[in-house]
Amino acid sequence: MTINSDTKFLIVGLGLIGGSYCLGLRKQGYRVSAIARRKETIDYALTHGIIDEGSISADAGLIGEADIIISGLYPHTFYEWVSENQKLFKSGALLTDVTGVKGCIVYKIQELLREDVEFISAHPMAGKETVGVENADEKIFAGANYIIVPTEKNSEEAVNASRELATILNFGHISCLSPKEHDEIIGFVSQLTHCIAVSLMNVSDNDKLVNYVGDSFRDLTRIAKINENMWTELFISNKNALVNNIDRFMNELKDLRDCIETEDADRIKQKMICSTKRRSLFDKKQE
Repeated sequence: MTINSDTKFLIVGLGLIGGSYCLGLRKQGYRVSAIARRKETIDYALTHGIIDEGSISADAGLIGEADIIISGLYPHTFYEWVSENQKLFKSGALLTDVTGVKGCIVYKIQELLREDVEFISAHPMAGKETVGVENADEKIFAGANYIIVPTEKNSEEAVNASRELATILNFGHISCLSPKEHDEIIGFVSQLTHCIAVSLMNVSDNDKLVNYVGDSFRDLTRIAKINENMWTELFISNKNALVNNIDRFMNELKDLRDCIETEDADRIKQKMICSTKRRSLFDKKQE
């Protein structure tokens, strides 16, 4: 499939990311509809020009006319929704997603789907510490990373369409990973960081800390303001990779702790030199 000016998009699950997709696509002139659970969500999106049409039910018209369907649902809900509604999909429609884990869902969806519909998984590496369509902002995608997660069942046309979508939304670097590679990397760069932020905030219940902290603490804990339902499902769905990364982090932290306790200044400095060198690669990437 090639995305053109007549391509119609349907977003299922109108939260922060789904709403931001809608804004980005509409600003490029595409027709965008959405399905959400709450009438208030659809009403807000219509009033603020985020979508062209919307429904709180599996509207056969909206689903049947969509060329590209983008799921913003949680993994288990995504599977249930496809199972119940794929009979309404247009022949030749392309299904994609924004799901934060892949191994537990990609193969199941591809096995479930009709043969005349294709699912190409993807992960936009962008977001905020806020939730809901009220906080939608297409600018969060500008320059951000976008990961396409194909399997052997995917066509080159579907991968190319996913690249086109990322380009339309103004993502920066676009890469491809297998579901296994994706989950291992995301377990480190995203899920582990959220675990650290949550744990750090749970170390102390001193409500006066806000009067004393600087930017370092604020930066480290920004993502501790977290959607507990979504992230619990993501953590458990990717538990093997995540637990492995937690163990690696705990071992490294213990090693640093032991260096401090034994006053091994040389080894502490070497760790800091190593971390500075590795972190500088991210600064170059941003530039």
